Amino acid sequence: MSTKAVRELSHEVSSDDFHSLEEKIYRTIELLKAAREAKAAAERDAARLREQLELREDEAESLRAEIISLRKEREDVRTRVEKMLRQMDELTAEDSGS
Repeated sequence: MSTKAVRELSHEVSSDDFHSLEEKIYRTIELLKAAREAKAAAERDAARLREQLELREDEAESLRAEIISLRKEREDVRTRVEKMLRQMDELTAEDSGS
């Protein structure tokens, strides 16, 4: 093989190698861009979910407080009803005994 042919073949190979490397670099850049966009989207989603979680926690705490209040109110009503029933029993016992 002549020296000129070797130089041309070497030039073709290095040109192809360079083109291949260039393509790989561009693909890597695109992958990096996509990864950054995905990361940003994931961070936005995480922030939104944290906000929703905080709202749900506030709502749950409010509901717990309401349940406690309703249970206390129910117990107060039960006590009053039991008191009225005792009074009615006493009245009917007095009427029966008289």
